[in-house]
Amino acid sequence: MLIPVRCFTCGNLIADKYEDYQNRIKSGEEPAKVLDSLGFKRYCCRRMLMTSVETIQQIIPFYEAIQRRYLEVQSELE
Repeated sequence: MLIPVRCFTCGNLIADKYEDYQNRIKSGEEPAKVLDSLGFKRYCCRRMLMTSVETIQQIIPFYEAIQRRYLEVQSELE
């Protein structure tokens, strides 16, 4: 997960609450109420949680393609 540890604007710690936020959103709670209950009152902190995207699933196919190409090149050199 590539969530920032702190809010870029105010420096408030946010990474420790991200997993709880995601679980509660997936269970069907309203994002505004979840953010309020987690103690995020500032817009900057709310923005950090709401706009974070888990990019690792998008990066993995590129890493796998690089690994396959590396193995192809190694087999051609042998």
